[in-house]
Amino acid sequence: MNPVAKSGTYHMILCALFAALIAVGAFIRIPVPLVPFTMQTFFVSLSGMLLGKKYGATSVLLYLFIGLVGLPVFTQGGGIGYVLKPSFGYLIGFVLGAFVTGLIARRVQQPSFKRLLVAAFAGLGVIYTCGTAYFYFLSNFYLGTPVGVWTALLYCFLVFIPGDGAMSVIAALVARRMIPLLNKNRL
Repeated sequence: MNPVAKSGTYHMILCALFAALIAVGAFIRIPVPLVPFTMQTFFVSLSGMLLGKKYGATSVLLYLFIGLVGLPVFTQGGGIGYVLKPSFGYLIGFVLGAFVTGLIARRVQQPSFKRLLVAAFAGLGVIYTCGTAYFYFLSNFYLGTPVGVWTALLYCFLVFIPGDGAMSVIAALVARRMIPLLNKNRL
C-alpha cells in the first residue's frame, strides 16, 4: 500500500481536487431560465463514484464551505447570503447526491457500468429533489414571487434531464476506467 494513502494525505488531496473541479464546473454553464445548466452535477457524480460516500460528500462540503465563506465559486458568486438564492437547494442536494452516489457505486470493489449509472441517476434524483423543493418554497414563501409546481418542475428538473443524463453516462464511463487506478491506493 502506498504510504501517502496510509497517511490520509491521499484522501485530502482527492477531496480538495474534487472541490476545485466542482467550482470549475460552476463556470462551465449553459444559460436556461431561472437556474443555469452547469457541469457541477458531472463532478459531483464523479466524486461519489470515485471517492465513495464519505469522501465524495466531504469534497462537496468543502466546496460549499469555501463558497459560503465568500469565495465566488458558486454560479452567481459566493458568501453566506447565497443561502437565500433559489438555486441554493441544488448545493445542498450536491452533498446528499454525492453521498448517495458513493453509497450505491462503491458498495462493491469493482462496480459495473450499470451500477455506476444507477448510482449517478439516484444521486441526480436527490439533487433534483432538493433543488426543486428549495426553489419552490423559497420563491413562494420567502421571495414572494409565486411559482407553480409545474413551473418549478419544468425549469428545475425537466430541462436538465437530457444534459445531466448524458453527463451521467459519461461520468459512469470515466469512473469505470478510473476506479481500478484509485483502488491501488485505497485504504
